[in-house]
Amino acid sequence: MTKLHVGILGATGAVGQRLIEMLEGHPWFKVTEVCASERSAGKSFGDAVDWRMQTALSPAIANLVVKTCTPPLAVDFVFSALPKEEAWVAERAFASFGTPVISNASAYRMVEHIPLVIPELNPAHTQMIPIQRQEKDWKSFIVTNPNCATIGVAFPLAVAQRSFGLRKVQVTTFQARSGAGFPGPPPELIDDNVLPFISGEEDKLETEPQKILGSVDAPADFSITAHCNRVNVSDGHFECVNLSLATSASATDFKEELLRFRPPEIVAGLPSSPDQLMCVFEDDNRPQPKVDRDMGGGMTISLGRIRPCPIWDLKFVVLSHNTIRGAAGAALLNAELLVKQGFIPKP
Repeated sequence: MTKLHVGILGATGAVGQRLIEMLEGHPWFKVTEVCASERSAGKSFGDAVDWRMQTALSPAIANLVVKTCTPPLAVDFVFSALPKEEAWVAERAFASFGTPVISNASAYRMVEHIPLVIPELNPAHTQMIPIQRQEKDWKSFIVTNPNCATIGVAFPLAVAQRSFGLRKVQVTTFQARSGAGFPGPPPELIDDNVLPFISGEEDKLETEPQKILGSVDAPADFSITAHCNRVNVSDGHFECVNLSLATSASATDFKEELLRFRPPEIVAGLPSSPDQLMCVFEDDNRPQPKVDRDMGGGMTISLGRIRPCPIWDLKFVVLSHNTIRGAAGAALLNAELLVKQGFIPKP
């Protein structure tokens, strides 16, 4: 097929760079516009960016001239990798103008009728789009993906909710440096240390899963308490989870349901969908960020240490690659879903 032309808002940042890397050679999409701050506008992207990816920046992208994050752009849709404040203005401007916005930003995630989507879990939530456009009088729409820590835990929560019912969830995260963006925490702060507070992160983790796992009309009715920590790991968010279930289930029951889970048929064949969605380890020493974060090209969720909890019902650990599955890859998969559903027309 002829490739759709894509713009990236916030292209010089950590998630913007990861998007550019993941879009290189994509079968459906081609990056034709890169946008950033006014101080970068007018420069070539190669001059404006401090490229941090392990793969080389392609000459075609390096030679693109950076534009500001304002419409119009000659693209079929845009990815937004902007900070919250900038996203609040820019994403609305593009949607109002008529350009679909696939956002990794937090600005609109919890706004009514803005879909917060993980394609394998709630692809039908995109049916909010016509209501969104009508209520906001926009020519196009915004679709968001969750916070990087939410995505990893959402998959096992979905399985538990659908199989046994969920009452309460407790999550403690150990989040990688890259989740703080560039340049990240300074070495003198993060080296040999744990930072016990990440601004805004706990609120997101305590509210986003219910919107994802609820219906189009109402959030799911389980409660979550979270504690989020920054640790000196390059990539990969690690989470310790305790569950209180509506009906009793053994660790074996839960493992069997995790292994039985299959994504909806509409996700099959999406270019960024991994062959193995979840990997359940029996080894007590897995998963580990350094060893397991790149499974499935960074799109596989890894779980381990599934066992009974003497206070709650079950406890386990979960690992996901925060800048791939938790950010750029999540947005990319949402865009692929929207093309397949027809919300983004094929050329």
